[in-house]
Amino acid sequence: MLRIIGWVIALAVVLGAIGGVYWIGAREGWFGSERDAGVIQGKRIPDEIISARTQSIRAVAPQESTDQILFGDLHVHTTFSADAFQFSLPMIGGPGVHPVADACDFARYCSALDFWSITDHAETITPLRWQRTKDSIRACQKIAGDGPNPDLVSFVGFEWTQVGRLPTEHFGHKNVIFKDLDDEKLAARAIGAGGVASTALRSSFGIPPVIPLLDFQNRQAYFDFNKFLRLTQAVPDCDRGTPSDKLSKECYETAPTPGELVRRLYDEQKLNPLIIPHGTTWGFYTPPGTNWFKALNAKERPEKFPLVEIYSGHGNSEEYRSWKDIIPSADGQSATCPEPKGSYTPSCWRAGEIIRERCLKSGVNTADCDKRAVQARDDYANMGVAGHLAVGGETPEEWLDAGQCTDCFIPPFNHRAANSVQAGLASAIFDDPEGKATRFHWGFIGSSDNHRARPGTGYKPVDRRKNTEAGGAISAAWRDRLLPDQGKPEPQSKRMSRDELTTMAGFQLTEFERQSSFWLAGGLAAVHAAERSRDAIWDALQRREVYATSGPRILLWFNAIDAQGNKIPMGARAQTDTVPTFEVHAVGAFKQKPGCPDFAKAGLDEARIKNICSGECYNPSDERRLITRIEVVKIRPQAKAGEDLAQLIEDRYLVHTCKPDANGCKFSFTDPEYNKAKRDTIYYVKAIQEAEPTINAEPIKCERDGNGKCIKATLCYGDYRSGEDACTSPAEHRAWSSPIYLDYRTKAAESPALPPPEGTPNGG
Repeated sequence: MLRIIGWVIALAVVLGAIGGVYWIGAREGWFGSERDAGVIQGKRIPDEIISARTQSIRAVAPQESTDQILFGDLHVHTTFSADAFQFSLPMIGGPGVHPVADACDFARYCSALDFWSITDHAETITPLRWQRTKDSIRACQKIAGDGPNPDLVSFVGFEWTQVGRLPTEHFGHKNVIFKDLDDEKLAARAIGAGGVASTALRSSFGIPPVIPLLDFQNRQAYFDFNKFLRLTQAVPDCDRGTPSDKLSKECYETAPTPGELVRRLYDEQKLNPLIIPHGTTWGFYTPPGTNWFKALNAKERPEKFPLVEIYSGHGNSEEYRSWKDIIPSADGQSATCPEPKGSYTPSCWRAGEIIRERCLKSGVNTADCDKRAVQARDDYANMGVAGHLAVGGETPEEWLDAGQCTDCFIPPFNHRAANSVQAGLASAIFDDPEGKATRFHWGFIGSSDNHRARPGTGYKPVDRRKNTEAGGAISAAWRDRLLPDQGKPEPQSKRMSRDELTTMAGFQLTEFERQSSFWLAGGLAAVHAAERSRDAIWDALQRREVYATSGPRILLWFNAIDAQGNKIPMGARAQTDTVPTFEVHAVGAFKQKPGCPDFAKAGLDEARIKNICSGECYNPSDERRLITRIEVVKIRPQAKAGEDLAQLIEDRYLVHTCKPDANGCKFSFTDPEYNKAKRDTIYYVKAIQEAEPTINAEPIKCERDGNGKCIKATLCYGDYRSGEDACTSPAEHRAWSSPIYLDYRTKAAESPALPPPEGTPNGG
């Protein structure tokens, strides 16, 4: 009885303290304020600095090249995104808020980009935040220069963040980028996807009252975050039945599918943005079993997606593998667990192994433990991205390397190979009335997907917790407070129903701690532009004369020359019955010097360089890294339904080994099989650079047995457990050209360039 009374008194004291804090907070105005877009501090960069960048590229470019190569990042978040704001909080080691103005200064002085776009999550962009975003981007452009030779071109955009519980419902994330900065040429509102992601980003209950009490000196940050959420949730939903151009600017608009997003932007608001899929294989939120076929349906408007993000700070989405993570039923409503294949172990299979090991240790007979293992595999396979919750009380290390592509270049967490870029290029559907194939024709870009207002983070492997998304509890005590109870390691699995999973918030369903070992510094988008201007950059993006890099500024030219001498640049489509000659020229990126160049120190004060650049900027030396080889990828898209993708994708059709040469690597090739096969074919190249230290390039460090099987795993955590370790390993960075699309036609037209598909700008 005395013990109960003691607990009651203790609880009363705690509640009284919380009440006192909030009473004082109300009086002192602590209860949160709306954060603005910040103040841009950098001055215009001197013209000679910009000119020197151009000349350094022209010095090693092919003689016939007249275009400029410009580097940018079209995927950047600030604390106008709920998850970015959450990552900034002190209890998880966050560096504090990072507004749009910080991104502008970072792009110009820290990463020295040529262009960039803001893409905060639409789900938390209120009307006020949308206005502040536009105003800040306009201010950034004004400082950089509005004429034909600005030091930076800035674009306005937002992210449409869609997540489906089942593969049949999942379309994934898209960035929406607008060319111009005038209000009438921008969306009236940022358009969200609704559904799971919208619930996770908009419906959070915020920071519990006890947190500001436990971290009293940082209380204002938590109050401000809760204010952010309250203002987000206060915006009323738009009427779904009203056309987009007739809606009030003061409501939250949603489009649950890509087709509806296109309709609202293109058809109703009469806009012409770029809509760019990204993170397509990122298994953190992509359900196992997801593939591209539903996105090729005509009602989803696949012709309106001319670009795809092949690489970001979330990993490399390029590579297809024929193994399966689950085997969905015909109706997509259930699934079974496949057996391991080669070096790949499905996570559902590992779930069975974990349960079997526990079962045997508890003294249960082998036959019953085998049955429990089968059940655990089935439970995992039918719980989507939350499958790990079928195995209660597990640690991230227990999963070993299950679910991971162990032979891919820096893959994302739980790589969904059937939704890779290669799989997308090889896929086709044949629902056209005339039986014609519907396919994707993408150009490739890279990005950062950084949530700390840092566009273009991949220039140096420094400050892992700011230049990647790594983060987590600052101590064991905070970890216990923040993470839900993982339960006891029971010797049997537990299946959660879809109704149970629906009640859980977004990050509760995911393997957030294990994911932390897969965060990377970002990639880049490179464009072949006629000049350094908004129009020229946009034109290059529209016609797909673009390429991606995994971070370093590798230079890449890839063209085909047909029998008549016509040039077919990367990203283009041509119709021909004779194979052209392909020409590749690649030059390595500059090695970096420590610190920041003089122009950055002159443009920003020391404190700001330390704060937003971590004291390290893009600072090229005069020495370039070597290109070691060039790999050619050949893909023959499906010519009839059901063709096996594995037989259509040749990931290393050709491999050219380069001689050591600081001026780069050149070679040409043809494909005599094209004429024999008489079918449409896609070609692109990867220029691969000598290895260098890279953050999380080896996301799971495995101790392996004599058969190569992982028996012990070491992760690089985002929280206190990994300390200040940069977690670097060698990686061969690369550039991916956009594909050249050859449509096999007899009696080809005189011009090799196909007209753009109907309704799309300069190609589809």
